[in-house]
Amino acid sequence: MAIESARFELVPDWEKCPAGEEYSHEDVAAVACDDQDRVYLHTRRGDRVMVYHEDGKYIDKWGDGVFNNAHGIAIAHNNCYCTDNADHVIRIFDLEGNFKQMLGTPGVKSDTGYLSRRGPYEFGHNETVVRDMGPFNGVCNTAIAANGDMFVCDGYGNARIHHFDKDGKLLNSWGGVGTGPGQFHLPHGIALDNDENVIVCDRENDRLQFFSRSGKFLYEWTDVLRPTHAAVDKDGLIYVTELWRPVEPGQVSFRYGPVDHDLPGRVSVHRPDGKVLARWGDDSENRSAPGNFIAPHGIALDSRGNLYVSEVSGTFGGRTKRMPMEETTNHQIQKFARVG
Repeated sequence: MAIESARFELVPDWEKCPAGEEYSHEDVAAVACDDQDRVYLHTRRGDRVMVYHEDGKYIDKWGDGVFNNAHGIAIAHNNCYCTDNADHVIRIFDLEGNFKQMLGTPGVKSDTGYLSRRGPYEFGHNETVVRDMGPFNGVCNTAIAANGDMFVCDGYGNARIHHFDKDGKLLNSWGGVGTGPGQFHLPHGIALDNDENVIVCDRENDRLQFFSRSGKFLYEWTDVLRPTHAAVDKDGLIYVTELWRPVEPGQVSFRYGPVDHDLPGRVSVHRPDGKVLARWGDDSENRSAPGNFIAPHGIALDSRGNLYVSEVSGTFGGRTKRMPMEETTNHQIQKFARVG
């Protein structure tokens, strides 16, 4: 029987971050949960992994001095997969932070023509990706299959999905620059549904694209706004973080063109058929209020169906001067308890 509703309540002031500069962070770029419901935050400025109990109590931190720019995190098979979009690599650790493997070479990027953040642009810096190439250029996020295979969004400086086996051997890639089926403008987030179809958050095309494991295009959903990441629960519900699109130069949809009003960030919960069951947090006037969102960027579920949403609020809000930095400092990770 199809689930017809999903309700969540904010858990206020969830993260109990210890005092001290060695624990501070300006963003939580990504979040993941292990099978004991411990919560792993991939933080930025400082760039590290921080580990918490489900009640928000601090457990441990690791990775100081390792990451150039923390971006994505995934946990599966007792491994922690951390993407670093500035170093163009995926680093794989055990759950205690011991290094195991790396995909890519730090500082080495594929030649896609990407000009990073040098402008001016008509739509945004991703328009400078002129060709899709192999791994990696601005790698974003990773999803892990039941057999350990890795599916990777290679997005900021590329327009490609890469499929690796559990040992890091590249099996397949697909994509291309554009707005057509199977093409991308910043493939940013990635997840596998309960049939292990690949869900790609095609961020600057304002859509989710669905593919078979072999890369065959299946269908798309367009009732999303700049999707940044996705998670799937045991019932097949699909949870999506959606990024704020301000009315300013360089914040234009590749599919829909310019916007004439502020489009605040939000979280949406979809049934497997695409029906929206819940959507919240999109409040332009009170975006930094608890339960609303500044810049939702990562999402994870624990075994009880509780939801964690991470935000790059400092980078996207404070450093761009879209809002006062002091409004962003306590708005980096929020927990929402599943109540129905």
